[in-house]
Amino acid sequence: MSLRNSDEARVVAVTGAAGYVGSCLLQQLEEESLEKVVAIDIKPLQNPVHNVAFIRRDVCQPLGELFRERRVDTVVHLAFSMRPGRNPAEVESARTVNVGGLENVLRACRSARVRHLVYLSSHTVYGAHRDNPVPITEEAPLRPNQGFQYAEHKLLCEEAIGRFSREYRNTRITILRSCVVMGPSAQNYITQALDKPVLVSILGQDPPMQFVHETDIARLIALMVKDPHPGVYNAAGERTVRYSHLARLAGRPLVPLPSSLLYPITELTWRLGIQSDSPAAGIEFIRYPIVVSTGKLKGVTGFQFRYTSREALSAYAANLR
Repeated sequence: MSLRNSDEARVVAVTGAAGYVGSCLLQQLEEESLEKVVAIDIKPLQNPVHNVAFIRRDVCQPLGELFRERRVDTVVHLAFSMRPGRNPAEVESARTVNVGGLENVLRACRSARVRHLVYLSSHTVYGAHRDNPVPITEEAPLRPNQGFQYAEHKLLCEEAIGRFSREYRNTRITILRSCVVMGPSAQNYITQALDKPVLVSILGQDPPMQFVHETDIARLIALMVKDPHPGVYNAAGERTVRYSHLARLAGRPLVPLPSSLLYPITELTWRLGIQSDSPAAGIEFIRYPIVVSTGKLKGVTGFQFRYTSREALSAYAANLR
């Protein structure tokens, strides 16, 4: 498999383009005057973007012919279902989108001889554990918390990409293990929690947390598109925010509960359908830290985050108030 000539116009396909990060990325690519972008999603784009060809398609549908026809050179894969499944059918449905969709994109990359794949992974693949080093580098073992489907699916996707990269070495791979993305238009499990009248915590625990501003993650992905740097990189805003400070910024009271009470309550309310945020495995993220190092990213690319973790969180909290 040979690479295309470097002087050919770059065509970038973005899956999950109508989502939160996808929408931010399309705006960033437009600002940077990247002329040929193919946006793929089952939902319409949130905002008009002048340099984008929008294709309404499920990420699990065949994409090879589309990539070949559009002469796609680079793929940014963002399509991912964040909603956890409560029963086996729902879990399998999410896995089909998250893992099956990624495998479908990889088949299309192989068919169209795509030169570069950028995948947005998550810092949750490291898992929230008592013995986590602070900070965590990219060489740390991947230990997603059992039962936390989002992280488990991200790991399965990284493993599928690893198998692909060993077989098709002419396709460069960039994996970004990002912390939670925040900003004025944020939509994720943190914003769902902040929309509630109160927040709960584990008695005696106040872990540091990291956030990355939506503008910074869009700038970072755009950088990788325009100036590819294969490899795995952590992505997070500077410094950390304590969980208790998150509650104060959002103007929400914090109710501490002993772990012996909070875990069974969370699991019971999840199984009964009283809450749809997370099973008990999600409680680990407000108990133990996942603080990642961004030294590798900065050293290799020279990228600098414009917003701190607190500023990224404050940008959403101000909008919430």
